[in-house]
Amino acid sequence: MTHIASEDNPRFKALRRLLELSRERKRQGMSLLDGIHLVAAYRDHIGLPEQIVVSASGLENPEIRTLLEALEPLRPLVLSDALFRQLSTVETPTGVLAAIKTPRAHAVPADLDACAMLEDIQDPGNLGSILRTAAAAGFKHVFLSKGSVHAWSPRVLRAGMGAHFVLQIHEQSDLPAVARAFGGKVIAVSQRATKSVFDVDLTGSVALMFGNEGAGLSRTLIDIAHESVAIPMPGRVESLNVAAAAAVCLLERVRQTANS
Repeated sequence: MTHIASEDNPRFKALRRLLELSRERKRQGMSLLDGIHLVAAYRDHIGLPEQIVVSASGLENPEIRTLLEALEPLRPLVLSDALFRQLSTVETPTGVLAAIKTPRAHAVPADLDACAMLEDIQDPGNLGSILRTAAAAGFKHVFLSKGSVHAWSPRVLRAGMGAHFVLQIHEQSDLPAVARAFGGKVIAVSQRATKSVFDVDLTGSVALMFGNEGAGLSRTLIDIAHESVAIPMPGRVESLNVAAAAAVCLLERVRQTANS
């Protein structure tokens, strides 16, 4: 094991740049995973990370020690607890990080089935939650517009809880072109729609589109859609959080498919 206790160490500096700078992650094609669950999920679905990093106190954690054994022959980089805290994205550091090559999405299949299209989602927590729900609902492909937050940032990864590794995430997508090329039904989710999502057939080949937290879907995408739907809200609120709205619609498709 290599032990590091100085902020001036080049390897520590490189890790901190990877954490703090989106442009550095994109330039290197690298991402940072924080926590036992994420690192284990990556190992299970993708393989060995490029680098494993643990805190000095993390070495005493039985779960982390078991994880390190599963990652052999990869040798961990051990940071002092003070240095590790600078790299952790949570208030109570997990004790383990992994640097990974950011997985690239495969080419879009000609027979693309159900998918989600996300326009200009800005909040990392929202995006991570939507990805997690999409994976739970059995979706395989998620398309993100050029204005969406980077899907492989630490906060999105943490909120996704491993969903990234079972999805094909297509970033920087031209959503109008993707929607026009889609062979099934394209459904726009908009609070301005008059038709309920519960009254529309979501089975079969379907693309569900969700928009920005404040502005919603653009008129361009709404006009491309075959139908626009809203979520009925009898309570005294104007709208749902986009992650909550996506969960309702994605899981409504699961319900309809199970009953069809």
